Amino acid sequence: MHRPAPPDCTPENLAFDAALAQVLGALSPLPRHHTLALEQALGRVLAQPLVAGMDLQPWPNSAMDGYAFAAADADTAHAAGLQLAGTALAGHPFTGTLGRGQCVRILTGAILPAGADTVAMQEHVTVHDGRVRLQRPVPPGANVRAPGEDVRAGQTVLPAGSRLGPPQIALAASLGVRTVTVGARPRVALFTSGDELTPLGEPLGAGAIYDSNRYLLRALLQELGAEVVDLGIVADDPAAVRAAFAAAREGADVVVSSGGVSVGDADYVRDVFAEFGAIHFWRIAMKPGRPLAFGRLGDTWFFGLPGNPVSTAVTFHEFVRPALRRLEGEAPTPALRLELPLLEPLRKAPGRLDFQRGIVAPGADGRLGVRSAGAQGSHVMSSLAAANCLLVLPADAGDLPAGAVVTVELLPWPGTPRAGA
Repeated sequence: MHRPAPPDCTPENLAFDAALAQVLGALSPLPRHHTLALEQALGRVLAQPLVAGMDLQPWPNSAMDGYAFAAADADTAHAAGLQLAGTALAGHPFTGTLGRGQCVRILTGAILPAGADTVAMQEHVTVHDGRVRLQRPVPPGANVRAPGEDVRAGQTVLPAGSRLGPPQIALAASLGVRTVTVGARPRVALFTSGDELTPLGEPLGAGAIYDSNRYLLRALLQELGAEVVDLGIVADDPAAVRAAFAAAREGADVVVSSGGVSVGDADYVRDVFAEFGAIHFWRIAMKPGRPLAFGRLGDTWFFGLPGNPVSTAVTFHEFVRPALRRLEGEAPTPALRLELPLLEPLRKAPGRLDFQRGIVAPGADGRLGVRSAGAQGSHVMSSLAAANCLLVLPADAGDLPAGAVVTVELLPWPGTPRAGA
């Protein structure tokens, strides 16, 4: 039975880049912010810039274990040697002032004593009877970290929209920052649609399958730190789908569904959603994942993903993942892609942009290349589990020989090689 496209819908096959641009252009960071202790902020996105309140380093200190002295005494240090006046340790500085012809033993990170401006590495001196003699020339200012060499007070070190990984956390801590203001993590309502779906733990009926997509999507959302509201399996029935949307829009920032967005007689998700809000597009010129719906109901965004599991995973990775990061406040950045040679021939039919599952691995010459992760049907989950990348193959490309250079997008989860592979 033919059903017309719902209203407010783009009927043509939208190009991938145009579709992604639509999504990211439509979204704005959520207005909710939280102030967190730094130790609780890993993985969060800064809602306000991090501005240095001090110089880093805050004082001149030694970059080496060695001896600190004044460069003006270099000739004396080479000839008669310098008098050893004491020791400077990290956290235990030398409190006096060096006089002419004096030096101090200094360890890495210790404050440079007053009167010193240069450090000689301990390997480049000899010490005898309390005198330190240089064995080779040392340039003025050598092995000294100047105040503010890394960061100056007042400098923006992390702009708003920066995601806080371990190095960013460490940078904030080195500046004495105790709390940060971060964007809220999106609240995502999730459901899967289909009468064939069976909950885990129940026996399969004829033609039924287990509801793996909900576990897939829940794991992908949890990996991003989203707050997940799991609405379960929704039957292929307009009333059930309406009830799911009514529940999902209560307090959710995003609704993600799987299944029911194609053109089959029992695919109701797209049609029912059009009763609640506006669909921006519902078909993408990509493989896998052509039937992808994107729209909005009130303040809630909607992504209707295809029902085939690989299509679900790929469309989530390419569209939902960057959308959720945008809602959290992260500055949009293009996916990191590499150019690598094929380690073996690859089959591809011209027609659509194709995201094939692949494995980046060393070739016979030890250099990195990429090969197929296995069968590419949109129902084949084993090759997705084996993959550590997606091969991004242009629409007009056909079969490719070994050695051809292709575009590769690394996946954020580990690939598990199949036994015997």
